[in-house]
Amino acid sequence: MTSGLRPGEVALEGAPDPDGPRLRLIGHIRSPWGQGDCPKNIARARETGRGATVELDPLFAPALSGLVVGQPVILLYWMDRARRDLLTQTPRHVEAPRGTFALRSPNRPNTISQATVRITALDPERASFGIDAIDCFDGTPLLDIKPWLATIDMPPGDAG
Repeated sequence: MTSGLRPGEVALEGAPDPDGPRLRLIGHIRSPWGQGDCPKNIARARETGRGATVELDPLFAPALSGLVVGQPVILLYWMDRARRDLLTQTPRHVEAPRGTFALRSPNRPNTISQATVRITALDPERASFGIDAIDCFDGTPLLDIKPWLATIDMPPGDAG
């Protein structure tokens, strides 16, 4: 997919490896966002005041045990509508092209994104929970949920 490049962008030739690692989707994110109105990042999503819902496959309902309302969690999700071939990108907010690994863009070889969100509601019987905000399209596949822990997730030297 090398069409639609901006000046300074470079795309990887060839498709991603179809026999690469296998992931098991655990659910989907229900968000208020679609093409054309999705915030560019979680900070902008929070500014809108619009929350979202995480819906798990019912098989994973027991895995919600121990989570509580108000707790921060890290969501790992698959940006299934993003490009996977860009090596350099020219976002509108920077002056010059940058390597994909120097950006938080969803366009990357493996379109895994992450957001640290706060649980606003919890419904283990329905295998779902509310979150304060998210920056992905409605129906985005969910890969994993991890508790956010200050003792582990704060970079060294940062105040907690």
